[in-house]
Amino acid sequence: MDQPTSLADYFDGQFADDPDPWRYRTSWYEARKRALLLASLPRVRYRRGFEPGCATGELSAALATRCDALLCADFAPRAVHTARMRLAPFPLVRVESLAMPGDWPSGRFDLIVVSEFAYYLDEAGCAALASLAADALDADGTLVCCHWRHGGEAWMLDSAEVRETFALAARRASLHDVVHVEDADFLLDVWSADPLSVARRDRAR
Repeated sequence: MDQPTSLADYFDGQFADDPDPWRYRTSWYEARKRALLLASLPRVRYRRGFEPGCATGELSAALATRCDALLCADFAPRAVHTARMRLAPFPLVRVESLAMPGDWPSGRFDLIVVSEFAYYLDEAGCAALASLAADALDADGTLVCCHWRHGGEAWMLDSAEVRETFALAARRASLHDVVHVEDADFLLDVWSADPLSVARRDRAR
């Protein structure tokens, strides 16, 4: 099966049938994955974060407590609408309708989180997304990537292939490995432009 002509329409159809088709708000898998991802962040606080592919904004709500400002984006109209309602209590969070990688926003970020959506792109799109993310980090920035391991639609990229694409972009940008997790259900990687580990940064204060 080939990739859908319009991924936005594909995802909007998923949200039309169910406002929470992947059980972001109710499943233990999602809650546990969010907790592990948040615990993997090497810094307590970030100045300007970006989460492309934010879906309904559940992870975004958690990231909002760690960021001075957070830009979230999705290209499915129903997901954008739901995310805006979910994130309304956070005045420093902005949700925009953007399709990745073509609508990558301007400016730089010290936190970029790509969680469980890069494998919906084709190989060229995934590579472009990885390069944009790695190159948009501030000098002390953090790049986080999480990928579901159990597949999905036949046209989706393999999670291991997506991870390697981001790892290559991170190496080209001279980012440092911070976290590498091979959970039974997902792959989680964190890269940082800052060479200091969490413990060494604490000791340097």
